[in-house]
Amino acid sequence: MFDRLSNRLQTVFRNLRGQGTLTEKNIQDALREVRLALLEADVHYATAKAFIDRVKEKSLGTEVLSSLTPGQQLIKIFHDELTALLGGEHREFDLRAIPSQVMMLGLHGSGKTTTSGKLARLWKKQGKKVLLAACDIRRPAAVEQLEVLAGQTGAGIIKPEPGESVPDLGRRALHHARENYYDIVVYDTGGRFQIDEELVAELTALRNAVEPQNVILVLDAAIGQESVSVAKTFHEAVGLTGLVMTKLDGDARGGAALSVVSVTGCPILLTGVGERAEDLEPFHPDRMASRILGMGDVISLVEKVQESIDADEAVRIQEKFKAKGELDLEDFLAQMKQIRRMGSMGKLLELIPGMGSIAENVRNKMLGEGEVRAKKTEAMIQSMTPRERRHPDIINASRRRRIAKGSGCEVSDLNELLRGFKQAKQMAKRMKQMGRKMPRGFGGLGGMPPFGPR
Repeated sequence: MFDRLSNRLQTVFRNLRGQGTLTEKNIQDALREVRLALLEADVHYATAKAFIDRVKEKSLGTEVLSSLTPGQQLIKIFHDELTALLGGEHREFDLRAIPSQVMMLGLHGSGKTTTSGKLARLWKKQGKKVLLAACDIRRPAAVEQLEVLAGQTGAGIIKPEPGESVPDLGRRALHHARENYYDIVVYDTGGRFQIDEELVAELTALRNAVEPQNVILVLDAAIGQESVSVAKTFHEAVGLTGLVMTKLDGDARGGAALSVVSVTGCPILLTGVGERAEDLEPFHPDRMASRILGMGDVISLVEKVQESIDADEAVRIQEKFKAKGELDLEDFLAQMKQIRRMGSMGKLLELIPGMGSIAENVRNKMLGEGEVRAKKTEAMIQSMTPRERRHPDIINASRRRRIAKGSGCEVSDLNELLRGFKQAKQMAKRMKQMGRKMPRGFGGLGGMPPFGPR
């Protein structure tokens, strides 16, 4: 997400930090590089120009030029202006009404129906009763797709009846929601490959029929500059209250997210960063600005840990370590699964301060090796019997050959795993003897060095 822009901006700032003093000339040179970086990242020309003009006005003031740390002052200006460009502050859906209504708009392929299902899952986890209304009556299998998503999330669903118009379907869904005490109704509307009069008329009629509090446009980040014109046209035709950007995990430029807020004045509420049902993240402009500038996002990282880690499981492992003074491979496997629920290693690294400054090829190498290592370790532990996981010392030569074959790894990989696990247990025992408190959250293995096959 924003990889290309982030890399370019961090190079510019490293050069600025290397300057003993900042002059009008080297600030102008830096701004020229930033402008090119924005345009290459697919930021709309007018948006890029307005951004550079605001930064330039603030950067050439005496407070920056006379500062003891002019480079840091300039970075703060960039961060503040980037945050403003992305919307300023985090916004939420308006869910005050009962039932609250969310009308989902978007072109074909934007991920509108999938996002409707993800929203249902998100709100169900928060204890809300959600109803999905299948208002896309033209796309083949659209109703069936939403029905599958409703089944997966435990949401209710209203499907069209023969000859029923979209506004009538919307009114029936709203009546059903009121009669059955639903908290939220999500209208999954029809899309086209491009906006036409028929689509606008259908969406306008549905909006007038149900009067939703939320009119959300789902935008595919991968279509780049086109997303700006799509958002502007939808906003002028129907009137938007918010945006959801999908497929940001597959777009290294990401300039569309920087442009659509400026053009429409509508906030980005959520971003889709993967295909999994849980890959839907709240959009925080200040946190995203920090990530783009290579400062990481510790708050989001902590939230991911809190959401993914099973507190009861962590306490169980902690108590087991206190009682026995050691853990086994079953405990380690349980912890690995909890960590993997947080998402890919690449997404987690984006949130760690300083990781953005590491060269892209080095970062990719670290990611590749780490993912392979984790998958091998998990495969080998899963190929063991429960008794072998609890008592690794019984794994003799024949058992090692069986486990290696069953996991698709080499015996040398297994030897390295077992050797590393033994060293980790010894270190944990020494820590306990020294009276050091074990870190919370990851049980007895917290703070231990990583082990497993390379």
